[in-house]
Amino acid sequence: MSAPEDIQVEQIVSELSNNEKSILLALRKLQSSDPSELARKGGLKSDTEVMNAAYWLKVKNLVTISEKVRTEVSLKSKKSATKDLPERRALKLLNKMDGLGSVKELQKSKKLKGSEIPIALGWLKKKGWATISKQSGETVAELTEKGREALDKRGPDEALVRELGEKGVLDAEELDSAILKMLKSRKELITQKDVINYTITLTDLGRVIAAADITIKKQVSQLTPELIQSGEWKSVELRKYDVQTFAPAQHGGKLHPMANEIQKIRQIFLNMGFTEVEGNFVESCFWNMDALFTAQDHPVRDLQDTFYLDKPGKLPLPETKMVASVKAMHEHGGDIGSLGWRYEWKEAEACKALLRTHTTLNTIRYLSEHPNPPVKVFGIGRVFRKESVTYKHLPEFMQIEGIVMEKSASFPMLIGILKEFYKRMGFEKIQVRPAYFPYTEPSMEVWVEFKGKWMELGGSGIFRPEVTAPFGVKHPVLAWGLGLERLAMLRFDIKDIRQLYISDLNWIRETSVL
Repeated sequence: MSAPEDIQVEQIVSELSNNEKSILLALRKLQSSDPSELARKGGLKSDTEVMNAAYWLKVKNLVTISEKVRTEVSLKSKKSATKDLPERRALKLLNKMDGLGSVKELQKSKKLKGSEIPIALGWLKKKGWATISKQSGETVAELTEKGREALDKRGPDEALVRELGEKGVLDAEELDSAILKMLKSRKELITQKDVINYTITLTDLGRVIAAADITIKKQVSQLTPELIQSGEWKSVELRKYDVQTFAPAQHGGKLHPMANEIQKIRQIFLNMGFTEVEGNFVESCFWNMDALFTAQDHPVRDLQDTFYLDKPGKLPLPETKMVASVKAMHEHGGDIGSLGWRYEWKEAEACKALLRTHTTLNTIRYLSEHPNPPVKVFGIGRVFRKESVTYKHLPEFMQIEGIVMEKSASFPMLIGILKEFYKRMGFEKIQVRPAYFPYTEPSMEVWVEFKGKWMELGGSGIFRPEVTAPFGVKHPVLAWGLGLERLAMLRFDIKDIRQLYISDLNWIRETSVL
């Protein structure tokens, strides 16, 4: 009669797949190895087959899998190793010019491309090979003693470029960190890639199983008529399964959490009787700023805040009468008693093309086409601003926009609409607080309570007459602009806005769509 230990070993062996058996037989001698060697020794087709089987062996406590990350360095282009660096070519040219040469002379030589000239000058100065100065209004480079010495001796950075050209890939840990840092600062030269090396090692139980009587036969998961009729069932092994063993979770297809959030918001507004409007990513300054009474000398128009386009650099303005009304409003307040901005409004500034900085321009354009009540529209769209990427800011984000225009529209009506929207989004405690926004008056912010803390989610108000009057709108217009990402961060309970777009598969799979 077999001992309990023998029965356990037999049971474990009987539940192994052929790939698992192959790895254990290979590890019987090796004890520990990497996937490539195990694929060769075990007769498996690829490292992928090895790792799939190894993870199942790990679940069964027969092996451990350790990971080591190493960084591989290579050239972005192998051609970089076949020619001198820009500063080396400039050094040789200056030597031929008796040690002194202007930028124009370097360009005429055709040994350096136009884009390489500033690179060459920068590194000549940084390496101390030349001094850069202005002489008679021209930029001039002059060889130093260190530069003359470097003519016959290549630097360690140049040697590393040649070595990368010969070997293709090098391990970052084996390289001089200072030289590697120097080359990394040259964006045109090298690239780095993290590579994970796996080591698969037998556990104590794994050694016992590997030493057992393991035979590899053709395995089948079920008997078929063909196996029975041919008699082949006698020579095959029926695969046993442990119904209690670990099995990976199965995930069906579903919308990305952000796409699902957009659908939910869209449905709420549609159910509240709104109509959806869309617009273009590329717009003119006229619709993006001038139509909203944003002065042409306002800081928001600076390059530091807005993405302007070169192609197209300009976009056509709407009909002359509409442009004239907006111009009059900016210059002297039109005929509504406003003072305007009191400056000379310029069509050239209004024509400039940009990536829209908000979606309010869609609603003001819609109002210009539908100046009579009732109007209830909303939009959900992408906007672009020159923001540094941080845990709470992105240069590209989504905005929820909406307006209501009725004869009896009022500030309490605006409060009621936004409170109803956020209640339908699942927030119970909602507050409104006074605020200032350039094209609404009065204005307010909407705050919601989340986990005991109050957070601001967007701005709103009633369009100023300076915004609506040029388009023939004579009744109050309630307007709001809400941040989608900030709302999503609260609902998904995440702290970093970037997580919404990194597309981490685990986060996408585990986030509820209900």
